[in-house]
Amino acid sequence: MNSPAWIMLLFSLPTKRASERVDIWRKLKRYGALSLESGGHLLPNTAANLEHFEWLAAVIRKFKGEASVIQVHSLDDLPEERLKQLFVEARTRDYESLLSELKKAQSRSKRKLGLGHLRRRFQAISVIDFFNSPLGSRVEDLLARADGGVAAKSRRGQARARLQKEYRDRTWITRPRPGIDRVSSAWLIRRFIDSNAKFIFDGNAARHADAIPFDMFQAGGFGHRGEDCTFETLCKEFGIRAQKVRAIAQIIHDADLEDEKFGRVEGIGLDRVLIGWAQQSVSDDELLGRGIELIEGLYHSLS
Repeated sequence: MNSPAWIMLLFSLPTKRASERVDIWRKLKRYGALSLESGGHLLPNTAANLEHFEWLAAVIRKFKGEASVIQVHSLDDLPEERLKQLFVEARTRDYESLLSELKKAQSRSKRKLGLGHLRRRFQAISVIDFFNSPLGSRVEDLLARADGGVAAKSRRGQARARLQKEYRDRTWITRPRPGIDRVSSAWLIRRFIDSNAKFIFDGNAARHADAIPFDMFQAGGFGHRGEDCTFETLCKEFGIRAQKVRAIAQIIHDADLEDEKFGRVEGIGLDRVLIGWAQQSVSDDELLGRGIELIEGLYHSLS
């Protein structure tokens, strides 16, 4: 039997929890969840989305509310194609709003003030554009033109050069007890993006405003996007295409998401080792250091 196509979050909060209700609503919007007339909230069934909903359910219960995360094959009153259309329509509205702001920014100044903010907004929308709104590629193209690029390849190269410069000699933040995706992402950051990268651990990135989040529950930074794990997201964002890195990306994807997409089993053993270390009294820094050495060894073992 096929895996359920959707996951649904059902929850209720005490009436006195008005501010918490608003906070939950904002997070659901950030995750791209579709609000149903029945009161449930729906997302495509991916590992990242499931993690979002399970984390949110835990927060709701902490607020003395009730929450259930349900895997759903289908909804009798909303066929699958209609559901996908509703997701596309929601992202199209987001892109239309961004497009309007982009045009205003260009008309205000030839220096294109505010484009960095608009680029970050575009990235946040594209992460939750699960079914590829046609307007997304148009907005991306207009943003690239606004940056002064000429050819698509040239635009990507210039953007990545700026990106690399922006993320040099920085502090990066992720959740405590790093697993296979976060360990390998830290290795990738230090080897190909930021050789002087420093890493800190905290479940709340907001407490470290200058740090760059990766594989965090909160929106922003670098994390799971669509069907990609964090390692794959970083490879795409920074244009890292080395053959051995592509192989590692496949290994990490299959170990982290367990969907057998690439049929790579090499990461399963590494994942188990990291889980074993995490269960011991090993600090987060040492756990990350050991994990980076593991991935470095994997890198050198590939032909």
